[in-house]
Amino acid sequence: MSKPLRAGLVGLGSMGRHHARVLAGLDGVDFVAVVDPMGDKFGAAQGVPVLNTVEELIALGVDYTVVACPTHLHEEVGLALAAAGVCALIEKPVADTVDGARRLVEAFESRGLVAGVGHIERCNPALRSLRARLEAGELGDVYQVVTRRQGPFPHRIADVGVVKDLATHDIDLTGWVTGREYVSIAAHTVSKSGREHEDMVSAVGRLDDGTMVNHLVNWLSPLKERFTSSPVSAAASSPTPSPPT
Repeated sequence: MSKPLRAGLVGLGSMGRHHARVLAGLDGVDFVAVVDPMGDKFGAAQGVPVLNTVEELIALGVDYTVVACPTHLHEEVGLALAAAGVCALIEKPVADTVDGARRLVEAFESRGLVAGVGHIERCNPALRSLRARLEAGELGDVYQVVTRRQGPFPHRIADVGVVKDLATHDIDLTGWVTGREYVSIAAHTVSKSGREHEDMVSAVGRLDDGTMVNHLVNWLSPLKERFTSSPVSAAASSPTPSPPT
């Protein structure tokens, strides 16, 4: 029998608490410790030690670590893990700048380490079904992808705007579901809440096969909505919306 993987976690915020619960229940995994200098305010650490620094976690000997700390710390934490030979799952957005994301990719790839980004929406059953049906040719030709991701402002988000926190899902999903690349995109953003970062974006673009895309994302709606539709050729069935969450 192979040895269990030793796993760590950085961050016990809203997403980190979910990761702690999952890590503690995974077969073949020993959940070793959590890093959060603010401590375990919600009692979510599942009984493992709560450390102050990533270096302390690395010293315990971990095979991989989930990074769920604030976005502006992703690059620093990820580079430290890569330098120590530790694989990682980094919550989206992977970094707060494009250059930072590229440095992370290079750090893990150059050492032959496994790293990924936590795009949980790829596990949405409706979207997985839509992707499979498109790949099988059941739905004809895609003409347009329309997404709406709206809801009240989540007060847990302090260091990024709606583009990096939410629109990253729809941009990733559009390319993943269709198997296509973006060739152009334009957007308008507004900030109505008085925060430093934008709280609404409306984007229109085109994929490499000519498919049009439209994304509307905001933190201003009192009602939560998650919607994806792919109008296809006349011979195909009706659009497949994703269920509300």
